[in-house]
Amino acid sequence: MRCVHFVGFRPEGGQQYWNAVRVFGRPHFVHYHWDPRARREIADDDLVVFGVKGDPARPAKYNHDDSNEAGDPAAAERVYRPPRR
Repeated sequence: MRCVHFVGFRPEGGQQYWNAVRVFGRPHFVHYHWDPRARREIADDDLVVFGVKGDPARPAKYNHDDSNEAGDPAAAERVYRPPRR
C-alpha cells in the first residue's frame, strides 16, 4: 500500500496543511521534522510531501520525538520531568 507522508507540516492548523490535503489527500503519517526516523519509515513507493518547515536538503542529524509536541495527547506521558525535591 502506498502511504502519504507529510514532512514539516503542523496538522493542528495552517492553510498550507489543508491545501496539501486537498491535493494529496489526508496523510498516513505526519513527521514534524525531516530526521533519520522519518527517512527510515518511508518506503520506496511512498509519496512524501514537504511543507515549509521540512527541507529535504537539510535533514536533521538526530531523531525528534514527535510525541513531545504540545498537541499530542501522549506528550504528558513521554516528556521527562525531573522529580521535585
